[in-house]
Formats: sequence, C-alpha cells, structure tokens
Amino acid sequence: MTNPRRRAQHGRMPRAILYDYFRSSAAYRVRIALNLKGVDYEQRPVNLAEGAQKSPEYHALNPQNFVPMLEIDGHRLTQSLAICDYLDANFDPNPFVPRDPADRSHVLALALAVACDIHPLNNLRVLKYLTGTFDVGEDGKDQWYRHWVTEGLTALEELAKPRAGAFLFGDTPTLADICLVPQLYNARRFSVPIVQFPTLRRADETASAHEAFAAAHPDRQVAARQETV
Repeated sequence: MTNPRRRAQHGRMPRAILYDYFRSSAAYRVRIALNLKGVDYEQRPVNLAEGAQKSPEYHALNPQNFVPMLEIDGHRLTQSLAICDYLDANFDPNPFVPRDPADRSHVLALALAVACDIHPLNNLRVLKYLTGTFDVGEDGKDQWYRHWVTEGLTALEELAKPRAGAFLFGDTPTLADICLVPQLYNARRFSVPIVQFPTLRRADETASAHEAFAAAHPDRQVAARQETV
C-alpha cells in the first residue's frame, strides 16, 4: 500500500497544470498552496477579462467556467479550497489546517469567511452583472465592492484577533492566510481602507514576506499576462 501523503518530487511524475488568471483571488490561493507544498506546475492562463473562461474549449474542461482548475495525478480539480484540501491531503510538508479539531474548525471558519462570505460578492462576474444588467455606474460598483469587503473584513478582524500570531492563526501559515492575502490584494486595488484591521495587516505582511506567497503575487505572473487559453 502506498503512503497517501508524499513530498513533492519534481520530474518523477507528470507536471501539474494550473488553469489560471493572474488577478483571480481563487487562482491566487491555489498558486500559494502549490508553492507551500513545493509542487511544480505549469500555468495555462485563462483571460477572464476577455471571457476566455466561456470558450467551448475551456467549458469542456470545467463546466462552471471558473478558474482555477488543476490537472494533477490524472484528476481535474476545481474550486480553490477543494484543490487546497487535495494538496494538503496528498503532499507534505506545511499542513494548511491544524490537527486539533477545535483549531481546525477555527482556521476553516476564517478561510470560509473570505472564500464564501466576502469574495463571492465582489468577484468579476458579479461586478459585471451589476454594471451590465442593472446599469450600475462605476461609482456604484465601487461602493458595492467597498461595502461588502469592509463588512466582511471587520468581522474577520474580530474573529481572528484572539488567536492570531504572526499569521492569522498562530505563527505558521494556514488556509486562512492562503485566503486572506489575495483578498487584501484585491481590497487595495479597489481602494478599500485596511488601516483599521491591524490583525489582518500583520498576517498579510508576514505572509507576503514568505517566498511561497510572494511568488504567487499577481505582479510576478508574467506568463499569465501574456497568453490565454
């Protein structure tokens, strides 16, 4: 019987393929997760701004027309947190969630507060629906974005503060940080003030200094800016 967990071994198995968009928060999470696990991967950019996710070719791969999608070990995996869970179950080191049940629940709650409560209200397709179907102007769109992000981050600050360390939970990166960093990147793009969130800012600064997070930053995704599927 093979060990279900393994260390990433470059060159001994087919390279993972990540269908990616450099500014996608969900894809950003998976880039961080792959880097933390040391999994080598090839990027295949899908330009969301140009609608490439709706092409027949990509729809055949992922019927949700979302990024990220990860091809690994003969599987096609979708949904960023599900991909992170697969990587955590199969690759050492750097576990994304603690083993203690209460700590695990806490970290998952922090991650889901971002992935389920903040991000879905401000992703690209929602903002396009506001401006297209409801004829909301740019000011209205930005107001919508800032309202929901600020409300969500305010709650996240309170949830995280009692048990935070250098990172959002303790002193090692977890799934909560994998979700936080991309969300704060996008918050800054839309000029959401984050000075009132000292716990979140500290975790973001600590994580951003970690090479696994830094290498996943949108500004470092040169290939993803130049090509598209």
